[in-house]
Amino acid sequence: MISGIVKLMGSDDEITGPINLGNPNEFSMLELVAKIIELTDSSSALVNAPLPADDPMQRQPDISYAQQTLAWEPQIQLAEGMA
Repeated sequence: MISGIVKLMGSDDEITGPINLGNPNEFSMLELVAKIIELTDSSSALVNAPLPADDPMQRQPDISYAQQTLAWEPQIQLAEGMA
């Protein structure tokens, strides 16, 4: 993520945002929370609540613009980065 931000800061002035610098591999918030609990050996319990009205149904950024203009894509996958 940081290398993508640095590449954007050093890019030509005609390259403007927004540019998605996320993980293009989709995962649910439930999967993310379960991984955090597992990695931290937490005894936290999951609490389900109604979704906010503006909650995105898809959490998979399109990073094609970052790939094309900055030659950037994530080098470390989520689980490895979290560990």
